[in-house]
Amino acid sequence: MTLNILKALPRIVLVLSVLAPIALTAGCSQGGSGEGGGRVGGDSDSAPTTTPSAPTISLTPQTAKIFNFTWGDVSTETEYRLLENPDGTSGYTPVATLAADSTNHDYPVFLPGRINASYILQACNEVGCADSDAEFVSGTLAAAVGYAKGSNTETGDEFGTALAVSADGNTLAVGVSHEDSNATGVGGDQTDNSAGGSGAVYIFTRSDGTWSQQAYIKASNTDPLDGFGQALALSADGNTLAVGAGDENSSANGVDGNQSDNSAEDSGAVYVFTRSDGAWSQQAYIKASNTESGDLFGTALALSADGNTLAVGAVREGSNATGVGGNQNDNSAGNSGAIYVFTRSAGIWSQEAYVKASNTQTGDEFGTALALSEDGNTLAVGASLEDSNATGVAGNQNDNSAGDSGAVYVFTRSDDTWSQRAYVKASNTDPLDGFGQALALSEDGGTLAVGAVRESSNSTGVEGNQSDNSAGDSGAVYVFIHSDGIWSQQAYVKPSNTESGDMFGEALALSADGNTLAVSAVREDNNATGVGGYPHDNSAGDSGAMYVFTRSAGTWSQLAYVKASNTEAGDEFGAALALSADGNTLAVGATLEDSNATGVDGNQSDNSAANSGAVYLF
Repeated sequence: MTLNILKALPRIVLVLSVLAPIALTAGCSQGGSGEGGGRVGGDSDSAPTTTPSAPTISLTPQTAKIFNFTWGDVSTETEYRLLENPDGTSGYTPVATLAADSTNHDYPVFLPGRINASYILQACNEVGCADSDAEFVSGTLAAAVGYAKGSNTETGDEFGTALAVSADGNTLAVGVSHEDSNATGVGGDQTDNSAGGSGAVYIFTRSDGTWSQQAYIKASNTDPLDGFGQALALSADGNTLAVGAGDENSSANGVDGNQSDNSAEDSGAVYVFTRSDGAWSQQAYIKASNTESGDLFGTALALSADGNTLAVGAVREGSNATGVGGNQNDNSAGNSGAIYVFTRSAGIWSQEAYVKASNTQTGDEFGTALALSEDGNTLAVGASLEDSNATGVAGNQNDNSAGDSGAVYVFTRSDDTWSQRAYVKASNTDPLDGFGQALALSEDGGTLAVGAVRESSNSTGVEGNQSDNSAGDSGAVYVFIHSDGIWSQQAYVKPSNTESGDMFGEALALSADGNTLAVSAVREDNNATGVGGYPHDNSAGDSGAMYVFTRSAGTWSQLAYVKASNTEAGDEFGAALALSADGNTLAVGATLEDSNATGVDGNQSDNSAANSGAVYLF
């Protein structure tokens, strides 16, 4: 990557890396001869009488998510101060105070939020500070994008099927639903591939800015084609992990039943693991209360922040019950879908609720996507194949003239009792839109993002024209907010480069405060790499893209257009997303990426392991 650097003054060198900001020492002000404050270094008997010389700095991007600054020492300084203007308009603020003998600094950044950033390094002493030239970031920052693969990369594994990240962004779980080893439990033998499609999960952790694999996790009852890892959820501290295997076959019911009777094909299961002192172990094996073949229990998951409330989707469950706690035994509404809520107390899991839609119907696939608030008391459920032609919130559920338009249902819990609070549709409901394909919920449950991957308008940006459906399956995202018990649509969001077939809205992620939204478009075709590339060369079909939007004073705008660091046709970058609570660590899966690299930051260019998959960190 090339960085354009202004050179009117002495230069700084910036190199990308990840460190916590350092508090500014009082006394020196930007670009001036301010006084005050004691010396940070140096000999008090030979106090300086003039400000230091302006430093010379340079900037180099480094993986993962690192700006590394280097500079030459100057005379009479007692400390250095790094100032950042993150977006080109906010102005400079201090982000690090550095010792007088330092000549480099690694600074962690959220790459999509730094494409217009600039930096100044000050050399300061008791007399004042001297500024370097401003260092302007340019280019696509591809060199700073983290790149992760499994420890046993193989063709067809689809590493990155599902992703989950802890609140602090330091623990990352990666699902690989087509991995083939016959290992069981944690840390087993990865080399015997006699259980094709059994699936696996890989745990990565970050320490001092460096990512490494912590664990390789398999089911306790590994079998071919179970798809272990097709859905994931992590607690806020990263110490509780739920893993879905929607194609698991046992006929067990409830928690910790018999795993060995595989007479209920594709009934599905969920596995809960916990971490203590860096070691992972399985805590529970969870099945539905009404296990049946084909239900696909575990295809969608959500966990509360404390890890004690777990919601599980079974999109092909077939009962005709409605609401909460209905009759599970009348299977006259095939593939209507259901949600099961489990709670943990003193390490023991039990089922709390069996949840259906208020308008259960055959084929709706209630439970396509799930999202829980931090406290676990607000649950959003997508039903991407629901058929009503209603629009907005609380519309008429009974006119099914908009087949597969999709819907979202919001439930709340009070005193351990669940009830439906809202029935939500798009503002421009159309058949086949798939509203509810993906969901994301803010920490307080007050902001809800909904993806509709087959929505077809040709508008671009936020609040464009919803009525011109000339861009089939381009996709859209709808943002809703909750105030005084009422849900309402806040924004209709499209990408900056809307095109037919891009499927914008395939995966979503929200920061804890709901002000940062990541949206993928897995079939986007541009051949750009990194952040902020030119989005109009469609020579890399289905390479995939990701877009970051931010909200300020209730208004949404696109912050960045993001691609893989090694964009290639067919990779489907954006198949899964995960965002840390502060919005500063973003993981993106590309399940059909082809490199044969293993581990972190391996060689991206040898494409001899087709569809092995990869994960990128921004």
